[in-house]
Amino acid sequence: MAQKLFALVLFCPIFMVSANEPMLVEKQEFVLPNYTTVGGETIAEVRIGWEAYGELNEAKDNAILITHFFSGNSHAAGKYSAADPLPGYWDSIIGPGKAIDTNKYFVLSSDTLVNGFPHDPNVITTGPASINPATGEPYGLDFPVVTIKDFVNVQHALITELGIEKLHAVVGASMGSLQAIEWAASYPNQVERMVSVIGAGAMDAWTIMALEHWARPIKLDPNWNGGDYYGAQPPLEGLSHTLAMITQQAMHPKIMNIRAPQQETLPAAGLESVLNPLPATSYLFDAAKMRASLADANHILYLVRANQLFIAGHQQTLADGLKNIQAKSLFMPAKNDLLLQPYLAQQAHQLLLEQGKQSEYVEIEGIWGHLDGLFSISTEAETLKNFLESE
Repeated sequence: MAQKLFALVLFCPIFMVSANEPMLVEKQEFVLPNYTTVGGETIAEVRIGWEAYGELNEAKDNAILITHFFSGNSHAAGKYSAADPLPGYWDSIIGPGKAIDTNKYFVLSSDTLVNGFPHDPNVITTGPASINPATGEPYGLDFPVVTIKDFVNVQHALITELGIEKLHAVVGASMGSLQAIEWAASYPNQVERMVSVIGAGAMDAWTIMALEHWARPIKLDPNWNGGDYYGAQPPLEGLSHTLAMITQQAMHPKIMNIRAPQQETLPAAGLESVLNPLPATSYLFDAAKMRASLADANHILYLVRANQLFIAGHQQTLADGLKNIQAKSLFMPAKNDLLLQPYLAQQAHQLLLEQGKQSEYVEIEGIWGHLDGLFSISTEAETLKNFLESE
C-alpha cells in the first residue's frame, strides 16, 4: 500500500516456557495514520490490537499469522496474567511443543477492523464506535463498509512494519479462514501455506441469508435508531437476540441438548403465558445478554456485511479468485458444521486441485458443530503440525 506506516509498539518476544507454566502474552497496539478501503474510502487513525508468541528469527522467515473468527479477537493463546481463568481460544494447538510450536515459529495475531466487541478491554479496533477525528463524534454508519480484504490489508501493514516479508503460514478459523485464503489470493508471493479451518472460499446465497438473520434483530430494535445511538440507550435487546442466534447456529444440536437445561413436560410457566420464558430459551438468551454490553451493534452489522460480501480474490468467480494462490493449502472443515458447512471448503479445495495447486482436505470430527474448529481441532493437531513442517 502506498501509505506511510508507523506503529506505536514495542516487540517483546515470548521465549521457551515450561509445559507447567502458562505462556504469558502482552496486548500491543498498531497504528496506521490512514487507510484507504477496497471501496475507495479513507479512514484516519486506524488502530488494531495484536499479540505475539515465540521469537522472530534473524531471517524473519518463521512467522505464522493467526486470523480470528467473527466473535473473537487476537487472543489466540496464552494468558495476559497467570491469574487469568482461561487462555486464548487456540491454546490447545499454539505453544511450546504444540502443533503450532512457539519454540519454532513466531506466531502473531491481530484484532480486525470493526471487531464485534470494541468494549472488551482487551480489544483494540477501529470501527463505527470509534471517534471520527473530523467530527469528534463516533462514526456510526458514516464509517465506510469494509471487506475481509480490508482486514487483510491492515494486517499486511502490520507485518510490513515488523519487517516480515514472507509468512510461513496463515491459519484461521471461520471468519479467520476467510482472511487466510484472502491472504493467499491477495499476497501470493508472501504466503507459503494457508490453513482454512471451518471456512469457505466464498459465501453462497444460503450462507448470505443465514448471516442476514444476525443483522435483522439489531435493525428492528427501536434503540438502534438507524445506527445513531451513541450517547443514548444502545440497542441491547436486538444485539442480545443476534448474539443468541450466532451461538445457536454455531453449535450442533447434539452439544446444545447436552448443555442446555431439559424441559419438563408441560411446564407451568409455559402454560401460564406465551410471554414466559422456558428453561432452554433462558439459558440461551441470558448468556447472550451478559455478553452484549461488551459488543457494539453497528460493529456486528459491519462484520456481517464483510462476511456476506466475501469471495476470495474479489473476482467474478471463485475459480478466478483462486488463480493467484501459490500457497500450499489445507482445508479443515468440521463434519457437523451447520453454519459454514463442509461443502463450502470442499468447493475451494476442488477448484485449487483442478488448477494444479497443492491442497489437502481433512474433516474435524466432533459434536460441537461449527465450534469443533475451536474445541476439537486438537484431534487433528498432528495433521496441522505435519502440514506446517512439510516442504
